[in-house]
Amino acid sequence: MKNRKRLVSILAGVMAAVMLLTLLLSILPTFASATSSSEIRKQIIALQSDRKELQSQIKDVQAQYKQNENEIADIIARKNVIDQEIQNLSSQIININDQISAYNLLIADKQDELDTAEDRLETLNQENKERIRAMEEEGEVSYWEVLFKANSFSDLLDRLNMVEEIAASDKRRLQELSDAADAVEEAQAELESEKAELELTKQDLDNTQAELDAKQEEANALLQELLQKADDLEALEEQFKEQDEEFLNQIAKMEVEFNAAKQREWEAWVATSVPPTTQPSNGNGGSSGGSSSGGSGGSSSGGGSSGGGSWLVPCSYTSITSPFGNRVSPTTGASTYHQGVDLDTGTGDPVYATRAGVVTFSGWGNAAGNYIKIDHQDGFSSIYMHLSASYVKAGQIVSAGQTIGATGATGITTGDHLHFGIAYNGVWVNPCNYVPLY
Repeated sequence: MKNRKRLVSILAGVMAAVMLLTLLLSILPTFASATSSSEIRKQIIALQSDRKELQSQIKDVQAQYKQNENEIADIIARKNVIDQEIQNLSSQIININDQISAYNLLIADKQDELDTAEDRLETLNQENKERIRAMEEEGEVSYWEVLFKANSFSDLLDRLNMVEEIAASDKRRLQELSDAADAVEEAQAELESEKAELELTKQDLDNTQAELDAKQEEANALLQELLQKADDLEALEEQFKEQDEEFLNQIAKMEVEFNAAKQREWEAWVATSVPPTTQPSNGNGGSSGGSSSGGSGGSSSGGGSSGGGSWLVPCSYTSITSPFGNRVSPTTGASTYHQGVDLDTGTGDPVYATRAGVVTFSGWGNAAGNYIKIDHQDGFSSIYMHLSASYVKAGQIVSAGQTIGATGATGITTGDHLHFGIAYNGVWVNPCNYVPLY
């Protein structure tokens, strides 16, 4: 139930995000031709923030999906245990039923013996009663007859002994039959008791099976719920990804509008304010004072062999520790195809804009650490990574040679250096073709 509420909450968030994106999509085109770059940047930042929230929700859904998978695995394991218990219990119940059936046969046999013994006892008892009654009524073997018809005292004793032996014999036979009947009845009672115990055991097993059946039914229901939840989460993740794609498309469109607005603003600014970029500036209107040697920061270049205007050396350095192109990764997480050059520096050395342009990014970039990217508005852009400090922000216009940051070892590095890269129309190219770094 808790997971279901969480899913409903996420779905509500999705609907809100969809509504927000729809609203933005309906509003943004009206600003495309008239909005300033700063306003477009704010809208882009808002979209990026919404996208970040959406990506957080995607991660949340993926985490829920993973947790749901674990719960499904647990339920299946529990079901297997319950199924095995039910199977074992069924075998026990079958065995108990067989024993009860056997006891029923034994009890029936004992009942037959008891009935036979009781019938025989009843017959002998009746015969004894009839014989005694006959002797009393007809006087065939009465004591008076024995007394008066005896020929002698010895005959009298014989006759008395005969009467006593007959009575004793009848008594013994009656006692033996009575004892046998009691033994049969006792055996029958013992069998009945054992059968009753088996029936109690069977009842306990039936109760246990009922509990296991209930657990199995509950596990089946929970499994179905979890499988349905998995389907819901998959559908939800797909919706999120489609929404993320919409965000990306809209951000890309707005980036185009932003660049167009920046271009217009750049052209207007250049027409009135920007001098030729033949002498580097330190950001305060003065000369950066850099030498033209390969290792001096802020020195100018004739533009290299591939065009792109005048380029400046981005910093003072001692050597190139990693050139452009394929390489062995120097540390875990570092690239094997180097999209720039690494310049060996100290900590906190000034970093200069190699040409005038617009800062399109200034912030954190995981492996890149703190970095700055500058769009030079002619298809070229430059990038400066692993900075210990950044002195510019996105949207700011910088001049060639302006100090934009300080060298450092942020991100994935093996020590203080500046990763310097140049891209043309979005494709990374070798900076040494434009800047005299050797």
